[in-house]
Order: sequence, then C-alpha cells, then structure tokens
Amino acid sequence: MSADIIPLRAAAPQPSLAPLLSLTAPGMNSVNAIILDRMQSEIPLIPTLAGHLIAGGGKRMRPMLTIAGAALCDYQGARHHKLAAAVEFIHTATLLHDDVVDGSELRRGKQTANIVYGNPATVLVGDFLFTRAFELMVEDGSLKVLKILSKASSVIAEGEVDQLTAQRRVETSEEHYLSIIGAKTAALFAAATRIAAVVAERSEAEEAALDAYGRNLGIAFQLVDDAIDYDSEADEMGKGKGDDFRDGKMTLPVILAYARGSAEERRFWQEAIAGFRTEDEDLAHAVALIAKHDTVSATRERARHYAQRAIDAIAVFPAGPARSAMAEAAEFAVARRY
Repeated sequence: MSADIIPLRAAAPQPSLAPLLSLTAPGMNSVNAIILDRMQSEIPLIPTLAGHLIAGGGKRMRPMLTIAGAALCDYQGARHHKLAAAVEFIHTATLLHDDVVDGSELRRGKQTANIVYGNPATVLVGDFLFTRAFELMVEDGSLKVLKILSKASSVIAEGEVDQLTAQRRVETSEEHYLSIIGAKTAALFAAATRIAAVVAERSEAEEAALDAYGRNLGIAFQLVDDAIDYDSEADEMGKGKGDDFRDGKMTLPVILAYARGSAEERRFWQEAIAGFRTEDEDLAHAVALIAKHDTVSATRERARHYAQRAIDAIAVFPAGPARSAMAEAAEFAVARRY
C-alpha cells in the first residue's frame, strides 16, 4: 500500500508592522528629531509634560504613514519630515485633551498627564502642541497641505464633540458610531497619507487613493481598539479594561449586543450606559453578553472589511516594498490584540 505524502502547509505568518517600521526608519529618525526640537520651550513644564506622552511608547502610526506614503510616491525630498511631525503633534494634542475630557488615568500603561500634572496644564500644553503643528505647516509653504491638515484638525474636533454628545445614549446607531470614528480617528489617518502625494506632486487620483487608504485604515484601527476594550486584559491594553463601558460610550461591540439582546438584556444596557450599572460585576455581565452575541468577532470582521478597502485603494501604485509594507500594516491593524 502506498500513498502520496502531502507536506503540511506552514501556517501563514502573523502580519507585522516590521516592514513598515523598516521602510520608514530613516525618515522617522528625522521626524523624531524635529518633534524633540519643536516641543522645547523656555517654560520647563511644557517639554516635561509633552515628553511624558510623546516618550510613552506609542507606535507613531500616523507620521509613519506620511513617510510611507512618500516612499510609495517615490518622493526624494524632505518636506514630508516636518509635516509628519506636525501630524504627530496634532495627534498628541488630541490625546492630551481626550484624557482630560474622559478623566483617564492610564495610557500605554503609564499614568496620564492629567493625573500627573493636572487638567489645566494638560489642556494648555495640548494647545501649545497644536500651535507647533500649525507653525510646521506654515513653514512648508503649501496652501494645499495647510488646507488638508487644518480641515482634518477641524473634523477631529467635531468628531470628539459628536462622541461626547452621543455618550450615555444607548440609542446610538451603528451609522452614527461610524460617523464619529470616521471623524475623530480616520480623518487624521487620511490627511497624514494624502499630504505625501501632495508634496510628491502626484495626480489627484493618487492623492485620493492615499486618502482612501488612510481613511479606511483609520476606521479599521478604531474598530479594533473598541473591540479590544472588551477582549483584552488591562495589562495588555495599557488602560483599564472596560473604560469605554464605565464612560458610557456606545462603541460597536455594545451597539451590536444591544441590537441582538433580549428585552431583559436591553434593560441592562440602558441602565449601564446611563451610568447606573458600573461595578465590576456589571462589567463582567456586559462582557458575558458581548461574548454571548459574539459582537467582538463581528466588530473585528467589519474592521477586516475596512482594512481590505485600504489595501485595495493603493493598488493603483506599482507593486514594491512600500506598497507591500502598507498593505501588511493594514492587516496588522486588524490582527493585533493590544
């Protein structure tokens, strides 16, 4: 008796940020030097507080996308370095303000700046970083770049206010939720990638392709963040598990669990989102309901859809290391567990 031997197929490797990190490393060295230089001030508290967050170990995903987008467009200049730093300053300023608004105590496993330095100083240093971002934009000299990044800053602020008004409203729809994250998260991803095509003087179609890549990646990234809040332990996430739950935020895992729930389950969600059920046992019940209706998986499935749209958007560019790294970054965004 004989039979052909079929070798076991090797498991597909987990997607990684490593190709994007390698692609952007030289450019990000320049960006980091600009960030360090421009966060300085004669007022000692400003660089101290800004450095508390900037040095906190974030991925620097948004400025990396500006650098990667420039590589995809085969741009050989250096204008994008300052603009990538401006993108990071905008992002950092919004994080400082968000932590004050949310009363957050942890970010990336460290105490937030508002806990260490107080709310007034945190808000004001966030304002300082916004001004630094706009100084860098003006120095670039492109009105088109200035329009893209200033519009993104405005949209982010609108998205944050929209999220605040939707807080503790259990009737928030999936469409409204997607609108919120499209503004508060995806707008800066889109702007960060689009400006790379602008400085490279590429066509409007290529600008739009990079905009679509960033926008869809940003939505996927936020969907996974919101799934992780009900799917990971605090030491993995760098913040307390269930922060969104206690803050009464209607993220997609909750929206879907509420939609799929029984009358009794809906009553629980109504009380919890209103702020009347926020104890540890209530969080445990919420996690159990989300697991029952498999809404973390459903959220991740939607994230995969947006990640694929991001990958499809850059198909207009030639195949190569830059396109491959950006595609894998989109795959990483939805596969990550923290």
